[in-house]
Amino acid sequence: MTASQTGWIPAIIAGIIATTISYAGPLVIIFQAAQGLEPALVASWIWAISIGSGLLGIALSWRWRVPIVIAWSAPGSALLVTMLPQTDFATAIGAYIVANLAVLLIGLSGAFDRLMQRLPAAITAAMLAGILFRFVIDMIGAVPSAPVMLIAMIAAFFAGRVLAPRYAVVAVLITGVAITALSGGLSGSIGTPHLTMPVWTTPRFDWAATASIAVPLAVVALTGQFLPGIAILRAAGYDQPAARPIVSASAIASIALAPFGCHGLNLAAFTAAICLGPDAHPDPARRYMAGIAGGVTYLVFGAFAATVLALFATLPKTLIAALAGLALFPVVANSLSTALRAQQGRDAALVTFAVSASGMTLAGLGSAFWGLIFGLAVHLLQSLIAKRPERATA
Repeated sequence: MTASQTGWIPAIIAGIIATTISYAGPLVIIFQAAQGLEPALVASWIWAISIGSGLLGIALSWRWRVPIVIAWSAPGSALLVTMLPQTDFATAIGAYIVANLAVLLIGLSGAFDRLMQRLPAAITAAMLAGILFRFVIDMIGAVPSAPVMLIAMIAAFFAGRVLAPRYAVVAVLITGVAITALSGGLSGSIGTPHLTMPVWTTPRFDWAATASIAVPLAVVALTGQFLPGIAILRAAGYDQPAARPIVSASAIASIALAPFGCHGLNLAAFTAAICLGPDAHPDPARRYMAGIAGGVTYLVFGAFAATVLALFATLPKTLIAALAGLALFPVVANSLSTALRAQQGRDAALVTFAVSASGMTLAGLGSAFWGLIFGLAVHLLQSLIAKRPERATA
């Protein structure tokens, strides 16, 4: 029986798999960023990003008849790992709102494409790689504490990257959980599943937090999520919708859900590819059901966010660290490749990467912000020198 004869089933399965992979990989970064927060706030955070992703994915996929997969910002989550421990949560919520207001203005103005053309791709890619690089380092650093489990997980990941790249992270999760269970490393209990109630946090606004969190958060959302997400849609043959409605709708939903913990919703990039190809459905006009199915899956997981949180709490921290590092490994590799591909601009990209990865704080502002500033300064300096009249006539 062919895929077309089975109706919507392949597309529905593709949507469910794409959402499940989001929870198997990027969600663990949320747990790392949320260390120190009350469990109720963390559960509310998961509820907000899940419900927002689900509702947006369903609405946009139905409106445009295109498989539009919405997710939370994984690079943004990584940025918060270093920022949240130093920032009051209410102040962070205020920064989330400012970041998404900036994204909304860019979306409504139609300036997204123009902005991306002005920001050197090498520098934005280097900043993204710098933010995420620490997760790869933490994964390697955890190997001595649980060598058998982590080496098996790493082997499963790289074997999966060759055999079935889409499911490599799922293979890593299964491998890690299986070894942990066999060795008696699971702790705690999941308890009885119950619906999660969101928790309201009144936002507080602070200029330092806005610069340290909001600016990098907006930049990584636009460059690390929306840009590749739109590119993947176009590569799959979907010329519509334009970037404006997707960016704007995502920003509006992010602002509305920010007081409940949502740091940012955006167009998915890597998991979206699962829903966009012929494996989802041979007919491109029928693949939009994958976006709807993925959205419904988000709603189910979000409704039981506290149970999802309890489930991951039973896993050892070394497993979570390895899962996060391996899930982000392809993003770091692709970002570094983009950053250092061209000879021109390589110096600025390396400066951006080094500063962003350093974890430094200067004048109350974080390393991602300064990485972008220092990298652009080097880029502008070298561009001005290269354009000098005496150099042009030499």
